[in-house]
Amino acid sequence: MQSNPPVDLDVFRENLLKYTRKAFRMLPKIEKPHILDIGCGSGLPTLELARLSNGTIIGIDIDQSELDKLIAKISDAHLTARIKAMNCSLHAMDFPEESFDIIWAEGSISAIGFDECLVAWYRFIKPNRFLVVHDAAGDLVRKLRIIPELNYHLIDHFVISGETWWKEYYCPLQEHINSIREDMENDSSMRVFLDKQQLEIEQFNKNRAANGSVFIVMQKKTNSAI
Repeated sequence: MQSNPPVDLDVFRENLLKYTRKAFRMLPKIEKPHILDIGCGSGLPTLELARLSNGTIIGIDIDQSELDKLIAKISDAHLTARIKAMNCSLHAMDFPEESFDIIWAEGSISAIGFDECLVAWYRFIKPNRFLVVHDAAGDLVRKLRIIPELNYHLIDHFVISGETWWKEYYCPLQEHINSIREDMENDSSMRVFLDKQQLEIEQFNKNRAANGSVFIVMQKKTNSAI
């Protein structure tokens, strides 16, 4: 029987949910929107979107273990009528055209590329509806410039600095790992898990200034073809 990891990363990710809320509140109010959450993982933002929107949500990811966590959370929150979790690759999305009021993507757009995703996802968005992405802040000037060329209107954006990421996510995670590592020394699977998290922390900390992220809120334009 596999042990549960000693660190529930969602506990630390919750510190960043306020930015999900901030981005959502940049959107015009939509009555019960249909939302596609691309790269939903264990579903922390997915459930937050359900609370914020009172809409219906499809969350997709290819990591079944993370989807299983989301499925359990959906059940615990009594949201099975409003949230569906699907194992689906970003490369294999096959929804009907103009299905969604909002496409939401926190961290997943980098798997394909900013420009490529804006083009590929355009057809799934209803006319004049919305795309919200959370991406690395690098190359931000070019990303903002290309948005209208790809037939979207930029509503707004905001940057989460590397220092903010450190203060609100990585530093608390580091402190927790330090507090439990000695107790986990005799458990090889736990050590592997902790070492993986430690490596990510150290790589981030080497250049915090370059590791910021950005939320970009866009509206699909329908007056011309891409």
